[in-house]
Amino acid sequence: MAEYFHSVTLEESLCMGCTNCIKKCPTDAIRVQSGKARIMNERCIDCGECVRTCPYKAKVAQTDPLELMADYKYTIALPAPTLYVQYDVGKFDRARIMTALKKIGFDYVYEVARGAEIVTEASNRYLAEHREIRPMISSACPAIVRLIQVRFPSLLPQIMPVKSPMEVAASNARREFCEKNPGVSPEDVGVFFISPCAAKLTSVRNPIEVEKSSVNGVFSIKSVFFKLLKQMGKPFESENITQSGFSGVRWHTIGGEAKGIRSDNILYVDGIQNVIKIFEQLEDDKLSDVDFIEAAACPGGCLGGPLTVENLYVARARSFRLKSSLPKMIKEVQEIELDNSSFDKYPEHLDVTTLDSDISKAMQKLQLMDEIYAQLPALDCGACGAPSCRALSEDIVRGTAKITDCVFVLKERVRSLAKEMMELEDLIPPTMENRK
Repeated sequence: MAEYFHSVTLEESLCMGCTNCIKKCPTDAIRVQSGKARIMNERCIDCGECVRTCPYKAKVAQTDPLELMADYKYTIALPAPTLYVQYDVGKFDRARIMTALKKIGFDYVYEVARGAEIVTEASNRYLAEHREIRPMISSACPAIVRLIQVRFPSLLPQIMPVKSPMEVAASNARREFCEKNPGVSPEDVGVFFISPCAAKLTSVRNPIEVEKSSVNGVFSIKSVFFKLLKQMGKPFESENITQSGFSGVRWHTIGGEAKGIRSDNILYVDGIQNVIKIFEQLEDDKLSDVDFIEAAACPGGCLGGPLTVENLYVARARSFRLKSSLPKMIKEVQEIELDNSSFDKYPEHLDVTTLDSDISKAMQKLQLMDEIYAQLPALDCGACGAPSCRALSEDIVRGTAKITDCVFVLKERVRSLAKEMMELEDLIPPTMENRK
């Protein structure tokens, strides 16, 4: 399988081999071997569950350094809607936050919330024109799309083929900036997303819906939070550069996207384990009365992203305050903004369970795996460093583990060996017992 970039990595020096992470991973992508966790690249979906779970902060969500801005003559900031509620909304409004982004070095600011409004319009049009498949699943969360690729391939045709707000915002931002600044080459413009989540960098490095991302880099909200706070404490006149209403800003919390869909048959779910339960029901044809599903890997939606600063519930309370102070939309979506909003390519199934490229050998290994599993206690305790007995049996077949990694099998082997030693001792000839 080709090498796949992941934003979630392991800081091995901090890992204590505690196995907390293996139970939380939704795709069985983590093993603990030789006292250290190991992330299996082909299985990881960058959902950030291990980042939240690890008590030793050994799992790290990578983003780009701010110094990357220096590689471009002009720079554009794409603030995620989540950024606005990291600050006291009564003290720092969106215009001030966006102006502060220009103060710290960006030449232009384009709201991802505006990209969200464009995506909402594109999604509504698609649903109206394509009634043959229901429900459609939002493609906005890259961790969810990759979860479907890895674990729920039968749901691939139900992914909404509309680009994420980040990608839509990036292409429109570059176009607008070049139109307002004649003579500027698009290649000289760097577009940077300010992200609450681990999966966005992965979706830029390994795009799902486009051949090449329109985003040049991803900065974490944490990396710009204090820089902006320092700037906003200084006296300056805020520019009126906001582009979106609450219909786009509300995408930062779960349900914000689904509520923009022109249907009463919507469903929104947050938290990767909850999403998995819904997808299992969907596979069993138990959700035929739903038109659209918004699914977010992080609890609370993007407000619960691992790269945020503010507590989820404090941020959510601020979101309620924003709702009463913002118009639903500042301007209607224009046709030019909808250009190139559809997928350039479609996500494919990523088979991470194939045991061998040769089908006959794969079948033999599968049979061996079943035989090994039958010898295991089926307790899924995780003491072996694998998340389940089934996962351990697969690891054994793949040659990365042995059956005695299971403490119960090892205990039985030791007990059996001790019994055999005692029986052998009874067989020692009497003439040999007196010899020294």
